[in-house]
Amino acid sequence: QVQLVESGGDLVQPGGSLRLSCAASRSIFSIHIMGWYRQAPGKQRELVASITRGGIPNYADSVKGRFTISRDNDKNTVYLQMNSLKPEDTTVYYCYAATYVHDYWSQGMQVTVSS
Repeated sequence: QVQLVESGGDLVQPGGSLRLSCAASRSIFSIHIMGWYRQAPGKQRELVASITRGGIPNYADSVKGRFTISRDNDKNTVYLQMNSLKPEDTTVYYCYAATYVHDYWSQGMQVTVSS
């Protein structure tokens, strides 16, 4: 059963924007951290951005100033506004959610930035 569902992945030109959404099942209670990781072929999965339940964000240095993460706790949903996209942002993005007892991952979603 998929408990994290992503949407918004697409192909865009450099400099363009995308808005990613990730909805967690409402059966998952008290999610502390939500966010996105990404994983390029042959590389380890790395943090893109995360946000605590109280709204404290954390960003990878490579996306600071370009991406903005937010969340709606009532909807169990996290969003990532991606602006000024670069070709190096191209990879598979995974949504992540963590309570204090369980971790959850989405199935992954392709984002491609290309001319």
